Amino acid sequence: MSVRGARIHAHGGLEQITVDEFSLPEPGPQQVRVRVRVAALNHLDLFVLEGIPGIDMPLPHVLGGDGAGVIEAVGADVDTVTVGDEVVLNPGLWCGRCASCLAGEQSMCPSYQLLGEHVDGTLAQAIVVPAVNCHPKPERLSWEQAGSFGLATLTAWRMLVRNARIGPGQKTLIHGVGGGVGLVAMQIALAAGGEVFVTSHCDEKLRRAADMGATRGWNYRDADIAREVRAATGKVGVDVVVDNVGAATFATSIKSCRKGGVIVTCGGTTGPELPVDVRYLFWNHLRIVGSTMGSEDDFRSMLRAVDSGAIDPVVDRVFALDDTVEAFKRLQAAEQFGKVAVELP
Repeated sequence: MSVRGARIHAHGGLEQITVDEFSLPEPGPQQVRVRVRVAALNHLDLFVLEGIPGIDMPLPHVLGGDGAGVIEAVGADVDTVTVGDEVVLNPGLWCGRCASCLAGEQSMCPSYQLLGEHVDGTLAQAIVVPAVNCHPKPERLSWEQAGSFGLATLTAWRMLVRNARIGPGQKTLIHGVGGGVGLVAMQIALAAGGEVFVTSHCDEKLRRAADMGATRGWNYRDADIAREVRAATGKVGVDVVVDNVGAATFATSIKSCRKGGVIVTCGGTTGPELPVDVRYLFWNHLRIVGSTMGSEDDFRSMLRAVDSGAIDPVVDRVFALDDTVEAFKRLQAAEQFGKVAVELP
């Protein structure tokens, strides 16, 4: 038997993405096969498409890190899920044996990997994953929402709840609202009882963020963000900055923080080399915290917040599998507000 999926046979541009057929994967011990209903794109997929230095993945390679579907086959020694269960996937993979895993810090595992980056991903009709990566699909979510929130929501949850320790009355600045991490981070900060300031290149995205509860928003094309943030906070600055943009925004992040503030970062979509004036760091007692995904405990806590409605996954648009290239074009052009999803036939 065979399945269809979106794969790359070489690194490069969007022309490398093809939808083709390949063998139906079979689960091994402690693994399950999930019939994927909906998968979603992340900016990481663009990096994988181009080729990530230091990561030599086997080709052809199935893209996609987010997904939800139905268990259709189980391997030996699986007792946590059964055939027919509706599940969402934790995109992280870990060894389960190292000191970090045994301490419950799976995302710090030395062999930590991600679906769609180090191994085949979710943009296929079926995927084999460890059974421990399957969590019950929240009943209140559509398949489009369920298949879209895992990676970005876990990332934002770890950044704000565990690393920034977000709390009532705190002010948070989020760069580039409209992407998956930014929108979830905004919801988490608001649910914690704080105020949120956002930036974007698009006035419509700023308007929609305001409708969701953002206090203020600025178009970074025509505003001095650090100056605006200082003015909006009585020259104090914000408590937390969420920065996954990197080179283009990091100097602004530092200047926007209050004394004792924290900058949490999970990526650098505009480049990895950061312009840092160390004087701002030591004089203002700033903390810079790197964050990648999260632990199994983080995932379960995040899932409870989603299940309760405190976090409501935002889906921008759903594409058919055969239109995957068009989905990538929308992501690449930064046109989305929420997650770009792909429905698997």
